[in-house]
This record gives sequence, C-alpha cells and structure tokens, in this order.
Amino acid sequence: METVGRFAPSPSGRLHLGNLLCALLVWLSARQKDGRVLLRVEDLDTARCPRRYSEQMERDLQWLGLDWDIGPGRDNGTGPYYQSQRTEIYQAALETLREKGLVYPCFCTRAEIHAASAPHREDGQVVYAGTCRRLTAAEIAEKSRNRAPALRLITPEERWGFTDGHMGRYEENLAADCGDFLLRRSDGIFAYQLAVVVDDAAMGVTEVVRGADLLASTPRQLLLYRLLGLEAPAFYHFPLLLGSDGQRLSKRNADAGLDTLGERYTAPEILGKLAYLAGFNPSAEPRSGESLLEDFAWERVPRADIRIPEGLF
Repeated sequence: METVGRFAPSPSGRLHLGNLLCALLVWLSARQKDGRVLLRVEDLDTARCPRRYSEQMERDLQWLGLDWDIGPGRDNGTGPYYQSQRTEIYQAALETLREKGLVYPCFCTRAEIHAASAPHREDGQVVYAGTCRRLTAAEIAEKSRNRAPALRLITPEERWGFTDGHMGRYEENLAADCGDFLLRRSDGIFAYQLAVVVDDAAMGVTEVVRGADLLASTPRQLLLYRLLGLEAPAFYHFPLLLGSDGQRLSKRNADAGLDTLGERYTAPEILGKLAYLAGFNPSAEPRSGESLLEDFAWERVPRADIRIPEGLF
C-alpha cells in the first residue's frame, strides 16, 4: 500500500519552529517510503485562521523545499483541502453517529465544566463528568431556549490502546481518562477530533505524523474510526520543541517564527538545525530535505521533549 503522509496545520500566524519540525518529519517519513505528501489546512475557526496565513504557509513550504503532492492547487479528487469548506461532510458523519444513539446536546459552559467536580488529568485537561448526558427531552427543550448546545459523543467504559510508530504503546480508558468529548461546539464549529478522522479517511492518509501533545487524542480518534466504519492510519508522535528556558514554543515566541527566522537564515540552514535537534543531522550544518533522506530514521529521533540550546537559532 502506498504511503500518504499529511501536514495539516491550523495557520493562525506564520509557521514557527514546532510547525517546521512537523512539516520536515512528515515530508521525510513519507518520501523515504516513496510515498506522497498531502497538505490540508485546518481552518475550522475561520476567524482565528484567515486565508492570508494559509497562503503564506504554502509559500513558506515551497521556500523550504518541502513540497506536497496532494492539497491546495494539487487536487486529486479528494478535496477541498480547507476544512472550512468541508462542513457538509462533517455533518454527514455527525448524523451517522446520531443515528447510532451516541450523540447528545451539552449546555455546559467552559466555566461550568471547570467549576464542576470533574476530575482533572495530569496534563491539566478536564474530564467531562457527563452532566448533560441524561437530560430529558423537556429539559433539553427548556435549556435550548437560552443557549445553543454543543454536541458530545458518548464514550464507552473500555480501555483503548495502540502502538505508536515512535513512542510505543499508549493506552487509556476513554470514559475515565477523557469522558464524553465534543463533536461540535456550541457556536456550530465542528470539533477537531471528528473533522480530522473524517478528512484523513476521505483523503487516503495512511500515516499521521504529529506532536506528542496530540498523543492523548489518538484513542478518541480510533473510537471514531471504528464507529464510522473507517480504516485508521498508522501514527507517529514526535517530541515537542522547548525554548532554552524549557517552555513550550508557540506563535507568541517571536524569535521562533518564520517571519524572523527567514530573515536570519537560509532554508537549508533552518532545516539543518531542525534535523540536528531531531537527532539525524550530526551537526547543525545546512541541509536540504532531499539530502536528509539518507540520514533520517525514526530510531534516531528522541522521545523526550527537545530543549533548543541557547544561540542555535
């Protein structure tokens, strides 16, 4: 079976080092298997992800030499490749789950969920306590007069696990460790978990490479794959990049954004430094994506989060 990897960012600003490492690993992992790369824009929240950022992202990837075979401008019949244009597809999947009796309206606000006696995970996420799961039809009608509901999936009391291609075995009890999770927000925007499963299956993705912060999302997605009768891809989660202070990088780190980096370094210099951090470039010397294919191996990528040394960028 042909490998199809995908890079699927939510462009709410210029790409930063964490995004760039993801793009590089996606590209190398697929290309090394003679596979194809798909580019998808996860812009469900269009107010947060205006089109100008995705257009800039495409130019940035081309500048870096990390090309794609499927995606914007390269439709193989599986598009559109902007999630904001795929809401009817997500609605159809939602109706499939609703017909199975697995969807219910939730009227809890974020503040109410955090204030409730719901358990909290070690990573700070709140496990939804199922407050609205057993509302009667009359209670739903009454609450709907004042607030549009979100929609949640009923999660089973069972243990879900998988073997990640890089991080190894991961398991959790969905009901205890996650709770009933969102399928659609109260403002009508579809949730990441549903959209990404539907899209990866529809677009023929066979390999998902992404940051370890999304490792815990995988059992939820595997459940959705099963419920929707879809084939799940292989997963590879990589460690997060941290600043020299040990804090996670984000778009708020001005020095880590490509708008700043692109003025200081060439594309090969950026890729060479990233490959050095990820363990498959012996030094921080400049490298092209093509030249890194012979050195890349998942076995060389660390599993613990990577702190960027002071002065590397």
